[in-house]
Amino acid sequence: MKINTLLLATALTSSGVWAAQSKLEQQITPAPQMGIMDSYNQHITNAPFLLNLDSQPKEQMGPYLTRQYFHGTQSTFVKWVAKKGGKVPLHKHPNEQVTWIMSGEAKVFSGGKQYLMKAGDMMVIPANVPHEFHFIQDTVDIDFFAPARQDWIDGTANYIKKSRANYVFK
Repeated sequence: MKINTLLLATALTSSGVWAAQSKLEQQITPAPQMGIMDSYNQHITNAPFLLNLDSQPKEQMGPYLTRQYFHGTQSTFVKWVAKKGGKVPLHKHPNEQVTWIMSGEAKVFSGGKQYLMKAGDMMVIPANVPHEFHFIQDTVDIDFFAPARQDWIDGTANYIKKSRANYVFK
């Protein structure tokens, strides 16, 4: 089985994750003649890989916010768990962001407008558009970024960490 080693190294950063990956590999079985195109050259591409988001390490971003994420070759996927009163301060990034509120509610401020997002709502935030999130209920937020968040990969995204003292809004 072919596994993208960069993605695997990013995803597997603790022993618990190794166990989860081993379990996921048991979910992959041979399927001869399925998912194959005659004109497709497997030597120039990567194979799909399987992850379990809940087995990814949890990063505490302050008293009100945690995240779990992984990077694909061209995208970043993240699960935020926010407590009521938490926020992600005003920031922008060169990535398109698709936000999906799984549960709870959030107010998103951008361009002088307030957007109320409820469970099931999705929002597309274009690249380089300033925005901030205020969580008005305990919330699970799934985000997808394209291209991958290079600032998370190299550790230069500090807009949340710089404002930890201001994590709660009134």
